[in-house]
Amino acid sequence: MVHFSVAGAWLLAIAALQAPVPTDPIQFGGFSARFAPDGSFELSGAGWPAFRGTWKADGGEIEIVTPNAPTGCDKPARYRASTENARTTLTVVADACPQRKMILDRSTWRPFGVKDPIPPRNIVRTAAPKPAPLPKAASERGSWPSFRGTRANGIGDGTNLPDTWDGEKGTNVRWKTPIPGLAHASPIVWGDRVYVTSAISSKAEASFRPGLYGDGDASEDTSRQRWVLYAVDTRTGKIAWERVAQEGPPREKRHIKSTYASATPATDGRIVVASFGSHGLHAYDVNGNFRWKLDLGRMDLGAYDVPTFEWGTASSPIIWNNLVILQVDTQADSFLVALKVETGETVWKTDREELPSWGTPAVGMTDAGPVLVTNASNFIRGYDPVTGKELWKIGGSSKITAPTPIYQDGLFVVSSGRAPERPIFAVRPDGSVAWSKTGRGPYMPTPLIYQGLLYVIANNGVFDAYDLKTGAEVYRQRLEKVGNGFSASPVAADGKIYLSNEDGDIIVVAAGREFRQLGVNSMGDLLMATPALSDGMMFVRTARFLFAVGAPVSR
Repeated sequence: MVHFSVAGAWLLAIAALQAPVPTDPIQFGGFSARFAPDGSFELSGAGWPAFRGTWKADGGEIEIVTPNAPTGCDKPARYRASTENARTTLTVVADACPQRKMILDRSTWRPFGVKDPIPPRNIVRTAAPKPAPLPKAASERGSWPSFRGTRANGIGDGTNLPDTWDGEKGTNVRWKTPIPGLAHASPIVWGDRVYVTSAISSKAEASFRPGLYGDGDASEDTSRQRWVLYAVDTRTGKIAWERVAQEGPPREKRHIKSTYASATPATDGRIVVASFGSHGLHAYDVNGNFRWKLDLGRMDLGAYDVPTFEWGTASSPIIWNNLVILQVDTQADSFLVALKVETGETVWKTDREELPSWGTPAVGMTDAGPVLVTNASNFIRGYDPVTGKELWKIGGSSKITAPTPIYQDGLFVVSSGRAPERPIFAVRPDGSVAWSKTGRGPYMPTPLIYQGLLYVIANNGVFDAYDLKTGAEVYRQRLEKVGNGFSASPVAADGKIYLSNEDGDIIVVAAGREFRQLGVNSMGDLLMATPALSDGMMFVRTARFLFAVGAPVSR
C-alpha cells in the first residue's frame, strides 16, 4: 500500500507538470482560482457565485464541470489555456454559463499574492510653436463653463425658460443643429459660443445601447474615429468652427452604453479644453486656434474585478484658478494632475491607489479655503487644489463611482449607486461626515443641491428629496416617465428642476418640500447628456442634435 501511495503521488505530480494550467492557487482581478492536482476546481470572487467542481486537461484545452452551479452553469465548459512568464491566459471554446464565461474568457492569471508591475506612464505634451495671442474672455454672465455649470452646481437661476417646448415640432426651439458622431459629453457655454465634442466613427452603423440593464460588454466598434470639438453660435445654431483633435483607431474600448466622447469640455472664456481619454487632452483658444495637447497614454478603465471588461473614460476636466485639473483612475495606475491652462505644463501630479472611476473632480470654495474633492471607490478624498496634497479621505463608497462631488451651504455631497453600498455622504470641508445614507445613492446622475434641499434621481426614475443640513427625507417619488431610465444629471432654474430621461423626455418638477410635477417636454431623440442653462436658453445635446430651447425672441 505504501508503494501504491507513492506511485499515485508520483503520477499526480507528473500530471501537474503536464497540465496546461498551474495547479497552485492563481488570481485575476477580484478572483481566485485553483486547478488542483487531484482534479478539483474552485473559482470565487466577492459578490459572485462560487464555482466548485472538477477539471481535466485535454491537450492544450481544459474541461471544467461545476455540477452544483446555477442552471446553465452545470454544463461542461471548455477553454484553451496558454502559459508564458508565469501568466496563464484562458480563452473560451464553449461555455453556456454567462457568469463563468464573463470571468474566464480572455482572462490572464498570475500566481496568488503576486502583483503585476505597473508600466511607466509616459505623458507627452505638444504645444503650438508660435501660439496666437490669447483672446480676451467675454463677460462671464450666463456662462456654463464645465460639466453642470459653475463648480458642477447645476443651477441657472434667471434663465426664464418657457413652460413647454417640443423638439420635433419646434415649439419654443430657437434652433436645432445636427451634430455628427456619438457623444454623451454635455454642452458648455461662454459668451456667444456653445461648445460640444463628438467621436465620429468610420463605421456608419456605430451606436450605443440605452436602457436599464447591467451588461458589462464593450462595444464592437473599434473602427477609425475622428475626435472633434465644435463651437456653435448661441444665437443662430450655426457651427462657428470645428477642429479635429485626433484621428485614428481607438486605443481603448468603450461600454456598449457609452461613447468615445463622454467627457464634457471646460472653458475659462479664453481657452477650451476637451478630454478624449486615451486620445489626449486638447486645448484651443475660443477662436479655434490650437494651443497644446497632452498625450497621457492608454487609459484602461472598466470592471474593477473583471479587468478584461473595458468601459472607456468619462471623467471631465475642470478649470480652476488658471489650472486644468483632471482625474485619471485606471486599472493599473491612478492619479490627479494639474496643468497650466495656457501651456499644458504640469504644475503638480498626485498618485492615487484607486480603482477605475468616472466622476469629475470638483472644487468647493469653503470658508477655510478651496478644497478639491474626488469621488472614487477606495476613498472619497479631499485635496489642496494649489499643491495637490491630500488633506483627508473617507472610505465606504461603492466599487463603481460616477457621480461628481458637489458643494453648497458648507457641505460636499458625494454619492455612488452600485449595490450593495449605494451611499450618499454629506461631508464638511475638513473631511468629517455630517450625515450619510446607504441604499440611496444614484448610479450615473450627479445629485442637485437647490434652495436648501438635496435632490437625487436614480437611474430607475426614483426621485428623492432630502434636507441638506440633516439628511432627513423630505419625499420619495417614482416618476411616471421612466422609459430607458435616467443618465443625465438634474439641473435647476427659477424654482424648477429639470430631469432628462434617456428617451428624450425632460420632466419639469417644482422645487420645494412637496413633489409637484409641472410638465413633460419631449426632445424627440435619445438624451444622455446633461443640459446647459444660459441667458434665456437651455442647450440640450441629444444623440443626433444640439438644441437651443427658449421662448421666441421678439424682433
